Order: sequence, then structure tokens, then C-alpha cells
Amino acid sequence: MSNHLKIGKDAALTTEVAAEPRLIGCARVSTDDQDLSLQIDALTRQGIPQDAIFRDELSGAKTERPGLTKCLETLRSGDILVVWRPDRLGRSMRHLITVVEDLRSKGIGFRSLSEGAIDTTSASGERTT
Repeated sequence: MSNHLKIGKDAALTTEVAAEPRLIGCARVSTDDQDLSLQIDALTRQGIPQDAIFRDELSGAKTERPGLTKCLETLRSGDILVVWRPDRLGRSMRHLITVVEDLRSKGIGFRSLSEGAIDTTSASGERTT
């Protein structure tokens, strides 16, 4: 979004207004006896709207995860992907690192609310609050 201020006949002063990054959530449960509500509650407390939380209810070992696929397709540069715990995103540590590196290369941040509160959008890579 730009604001333009005309000065004189032909000059324009443009000031860029930085938009807040979109927070997009991703939640997953592995078994039928697990419930997504704990993850959804944690994500909505971060200000993520329900319709911006993508869900999968299947094993993380499965390679096809429609919620994650749609989530990754929705993300754009400047967004931040938020998960309750890192294992809700990656099938393995290697997969998690690959996904987070791919996000970083596209200008997308990553936050995990648990497990030391990982936050790639801060200078240290960890959330300090």
C-alpha cells in the first residue's frame, strides 16, 4: 500500500506503509483418538483466524497431507507459518528442516509455539518473549 502526496505540479512523494504479516496456522493430529482443539486454541490465541488454520487428521508419516499442501500453496512472501509444535509440520527432522528452509527462501517466516518457541522471524531464530 502506498500513500502519495503531490508537491507542486509534477513531483510526488511516496511513502510505503508496511502491512502486518499474515499469520497462517497449520495443525495436525495423527490418530482418531487425538483432538485438534488444543492446537487450534493455541493458534487462535496468537490472533490467527479459524479460516487461516489448515488442518490434517492423519499420520505425519503419510506423504500426502492435503491441509499442509493447501497451506503451503496459500503462503506468500512476508507471511508467517505458525504451528503448535514442530512435529505437527514435519514428518521427520529432515523434512522439517527442508520445509523451513524452503519457506525461508520464499521470504516466509516460521514459528513454533512450543519446544523452545522457535521463531525464524527474529534475529536469533528463537523467540525471546
